[in-house]
Amino acid sequence: MIATVLVPQMGGGPGDKARVIQSLLFTSGVNTLLQTLFGTRLPTVMGPSFAYIISALSVINDLSDSTFRSEHQRFEHTMRAIQGSLIVSSIINIILGYGQVWGKLTRFFSPVVITPLVCVVGLGLSGRGFPQVGDCIEIGLPMLILLVISQQYMQRVHPVAQSILERFALLLCIGLIWAFAAILTVAGAYNHVKEQTKMSCRIDHSFLLSSAPWIKVPYPFQWGTPIFRASHVFGMMGAALVSSAESTATFYAASRLAGATLPPAHVVSRSIGLQV
Repeated sequence: MIATVLVPQMGGGPGDKARVIQSLLFTSGVNTLLQTLFGTRLPTVMGPSFAYIISALSVINDLSDSTFRSEHQRFEHTMRAIQGSLIVSSIINIILGYGQVWGKLTRFFSPVVITPLVCVVGLGLSGRGFPQVGDCIEIGLPMLILLVISQQYMQRVHPVAQSILERFALLLCIGLIWAFAAILTVAGAYNHVKEQTKMSCRIDHSFLLSSAPWIKVPYPFQWGTPIFRASHVFGMMGAALVSSAESTATFYAASRLAGATLPPAHVVSRSIGLQV
């Protein structure tokens, strides 16, 4: 969703979107490995935080009036600006984490504080993500219904089904609905519809698979030298604080679900320091 929301507004094409998705998945895997080995050591999967979307959109809007030779150049320049602000804002995590400051603040993090924070961030972004379900209702609605049924009801059918769906419900639903969309595409269900409907429903109109290389290892500064601007950095710093609070709540929830003891303050601080 992050790449779908941000990349088109940055001027990027399908190839740029594929590279962003690859980079997000790669860095998420590295961060997950670091957290499970050196951080909280809880069974958590790290991923990009939606708290950064608003700050990234502000950077995009700030550069929207600038003149570029091409849309691809606009994308690269905007990506460099976002990259620079992320680098500086990550210093907040390092200072709070390795300075043991965040661990001391966790004693104020009660469920009354964390729950509204996570809900506000999620509900604030629902206006951008949920309407996309209506762009292709015959794909989005079955996905939503299947996900709710598999996570809330099908787990009670059999113990084996419960163990599988607890871990892979989302992946299984994505695979099934993608296959359903492929059948509709091949059957010609979208041959005589509007172009916007084709972009939302057909599996061959995003051009991600054809644009993505078979093997691509992301590397630092792959879009060029980062651009640092104070107005962008302060927005990202706020997002970094929100992301740290979200992660702390996730660590506590994961420890309870895993039957482990709550992570002590120094462990939480260490994990936040790794979250850069």
